[in-house]
Amino acid sequence: MSSSSPSRTHSWASFDGEGSGAPSPAPMSSGGSGGSSSSLVSSDASLTPFIKDRVIDGKAVAKTIQGEIASEVSRLKDRYGRVPGLAVVIVGARKDSQTYVRMKKKACADVGIASFEKCLPDTVSQEELLKFVRDFNSDKSVHGILVQLPLPKHIDESAVLAEISIEKDVDGFHPLNIGRLCMKGREPLFIPCTPFGCMQLLERNNIKIKGANAVVVGRSNIVGLPAAMLLLKRDASVTIVHSATQDMASIVRRADIVIAAAGKTELIKKEWLKPGCVVIDVGTNGVEDKTKKTGYRLVGDVDFAGAKQVAAAVTPVPGGVGPMTIAMLLQNTLEGGKRDIEGTGSSSSSSSQPGWKKRAISLARTVAAAAVGAWLAGGRGK
Repeated sequence: MSSSSPSRTHSWASFDGEGSGAPSPAPMSSGGSGGSSSSLVSSDASLTPFIKDRVIDGKAVAKTIQGEIASEVSRLKDRYGRVPGLAVVIVGARKDSQTYVRMKKKACADVGIASFEKCLPDTVSQEELLKFVRDFNSDKSVHGILVQLPLPKHIDESAVLAEISIEKDVDGFHPLNIGRLCMKGREPLFIPCTPFGCMQLLERNNIKIKGANAVVVGRSNIVGLPAAMLLLKRDASVTIVHSATQDMASIVRRADIVIAAAGKTELIKKEWLKPGCVVIDVGTNGVEDKTKKTGYRLVGDVDFAGAKQVAAAVTPVPGGVGPMTIAMLLQNTLEGGKRDIEGTGSSSSSSSQPGWKKRAISLARTVAAAAVGAWLAGGRGK
């Protein structure tokens, strides 16, 4: 699943998956308020290797993870003569999509992951596109598949996304992956990349999650909801706030950990934050800046300068969550590759299944297409 253009801003409707409206109902919460966040971040610098002057260095964390991935890919190549592979399907000639594909291709090359690319004209039929997805599903050298969005209007995105094998769904959005993420005692094959990256930023700096009050700002299917589930699995008490939340500021002010994924430029102000909290800013919003060659600069959903005065640690934009998303895409591709190459996973490719299993898989994909359609209707924005 692709990210949106760096210069794109999102309305409340886009990150909520519903129409915007005046705040009214109360938020959904699984935890209480209060408590001090002073012990969230250790004063021992050796335990917070990627935090300097209250800023979490996402580039450095991503570089470390990519180094670990490169070592593991090298081990697989030496032992089995095979490496994980990531396939990207792009339809049309959107410059932003082409830029993201180039970034992913370079990231794969940097860690030794094989990359495959299928560029199709925007006149391609849905059936032709589905054929290429099926080909990648049955290709043993491919362990992860991405279809770059958005697709042309004549193509049903839900049908295309549902066609991707769950074992190659490195974006982590297959209904079964999301379902497993939401269940106690179950683990998904893949975790959605951006929420996965957020958790790594916390965990690799030994930030205390268990028992913390966490507030996720935004309830999108791409970031907000999976991030809340991941925090819950780490024993945080989680509150989700959204466009219909009453007095959002007072709820955010109680949080030890804030994950901002609203897609609203600098929505969260210094006054909203509890002293000593940790802020992970997922937002990527373009604001006009005539001093820049592009004519704009990127800012997050949090007033970074203000947050830095109050929070114990905060991610910058750019340079925070962004690099982590690609790093975790590579991590998911590696995991998919290891399951296949080392024989620790099972294959659902219909090309090798008997007739009754093919029919069962076909039915499952029809159900999945409906579920993905509902997911798309629920909003893809941050």
